[in-house]
Amino acid sequence: MRAFLSPLLRSSVGFDHVDRLLDSLSADESAPTYPPYNIEKIGEDDYRITMAIAGFAPEDVDVTEQEHVLYVRGKARDEKAAASYLHRGIARRAFERRFELADTIKVVDAKLENGLLVVDLKREIPEAQRPRKIAIQRVEPATRQAA
Repeated sequence: MRAFLSPLLRSSVGFDHVDRLLDSLSADESAPTYPPYNIEKIGEDDYRITMAIAGFAPEDVDVTEQEHVLYVRGKARDEKAAASYLHRGIARRAFERRFELADTIKVVDAKLENGLLVVDLKREIPEAQRPRKIAIQRVEPATRQAA
């Protein structure tokens, strides 16, 4: 059961009730690990996904939201043969990461800076689904008239 749920929960944003389950599950050894990423809750309704994609330019990366799934894809351009590497430790292989988003999570912004792709997300709850305070009226008992 753990192997089935771990990949699903690890790439979900906005399902706060699942956070405790996510923390209790160990990492699935068969899940892809490239590129590494973090998911942060940075405010009451704000989230951030940060991916380490050193060597990629903004035009090499595609961030798409479709049917409550955030797709992050990267494909490195072919380099010119001018470089002769003695050691090549920066992986520039193609990748695709998928993040399941709750219905109320919207992608706000994406930026690439210093080799980190940062995708900001925000929970937007429609007015009809927000809790609404109901005022309680005080009804004074009717005064009895003596007959």
